[in-house]
Amino acid sequence: MRSGIINEIFQMAFDSLRANKLRSFLTLLGIVIGVMTVIGMVSIIQGLNKSILSDLESVGSDIIGINKYEPGIQTGNRSEEERQRKDLTFDDALAIEEECSLVKAVAVSLVAAIFEEIPIKYQNIKAQDAFILGMNENWPRVLSIYTPVKGRFITESDVNHRAKVCVLGAELNETLFPHSEAVGKEIRIGAEKFLVVGVLEKRGSMFGQSRDNLVGVPITALMKHFPYTLENLDIIATPTKHGYLEETIEQMINVMRRRRKVPFGKPNDFSIYTQDTLVDLYNQLTGAAYIVMIVISSIGLLVGGIGVMNIMLVSVKERTREIGIRKAIGARSSDILKQFLIEAIFLTGTGGAIGILIGFAIAFIVKSVTPLPASVTLWSIFLGFFVSVSVGLFFGIFPAQKAARVDPIICLHYE
Repeated sequence: MRSGIINEIFQMAFDSLRANKLRSFLTLLGIVIGVMTVIGMVSIIQGLNKSILSDLESVGSDIIGINKYEPGIQTGNRSEEERQRKDLTFDDALAIEEECSLVKAVAVSLVAAIFEEIPIKYQNIKAQDAFILGMNENWPRVLSIYTPVKGRFITESDVNHRAKVCVLGAELNETLFPHSEAVGKEIRIGAEKFLVVGVLEKRGSMFGQSRDNLVGVPITALMKHFPYTLENLDIIATPTKHGYLEETIEQMINVMRRRRKVPFGKPNDFSIYTQDTLVDLYNQLTGAAYIVMIVISSIGLLVGGIGVMNIMLVSVKERTREIGIRKAIGARSSDILKQFLIEAIFLTGTGGAIGILIGFAIAFIVKSVTPLPASVTLWSIFLGFFVSVSVGLFFGIFPAQKAARVDPIICLHYE
């Protein structure tokens, strides 16, 4: 078709939208909702992907974790076998470090039980929602994210002697010491006084949970002074050499099976995981989110597509005489078909463009007022617009064929 004819068809489509504003808006609503959902949710998921992968990369690739339970987030659906497992112990970590020649260092963490609030104060300033984390001296060697920016970290001597010293997360440091230096001061954790020896590097938040509102104490001191449950104990190791991950895991499994007296041929009664395991788990979670997104957007697009087909059928009925006149002066059936298809595509394309803009706005608002990151990607824009145009093409075929097949004689007699 000549460009002039195409421009004329687009102008006619625009005039049709403008002449029936409310009807056009209701028709486009499903398309707008579907595309808006795609853009908004993809933006949030992509932002989370970048944040999670960045965090995992900052931790390091050669990380091996051991836990009582299998990695996951649905703690309420533990199997009976998992619930019956023995807890890990601090001695397990020491045994791994001593007996595994391929292990460079082992970090151990234990969170104080949260069933009762343990106040953390400095003079008259009290911290809110801070948690107590028992650590050993190897955390900076295993996870660089726990590097102190002021003072020092917990030492082996502190762990061995259950020393009442602590390191503060960046947020807790700002809360307790907004106008003074924390290192060298004593804070009160519960009924006990602890000397601040260091301040940790700022890590930010994840899923709305601050990772800087914490106080780290020697794990032995936590076990002595505060309530805890060994279900929360985590062991993380790193190999001596890059590329020996599988061999290191094998050594660690052998030590743990021997210590836990697991019979030959029986499965491990503990979980051992790597960074790749966590990435796979996260991908499963985002995969479920993508499925939800597809379902929601598909419903909106289906409703929008049916609306487009309905309004195009109405348009064919209203413009029957126009179709007859166009055919009478030389328009072919294929020209009429293309005209109505372009109008349907223009209709859904407009809805897609509006949906993309609203999706952008949602992503911006989410990023601005919530802790969730959001990142708009170019491919999601093309995907949203392509889907909206495809809906117009698919649902516009039947009305366009009906318009192209009508008899011009009947059309000219139509009132």
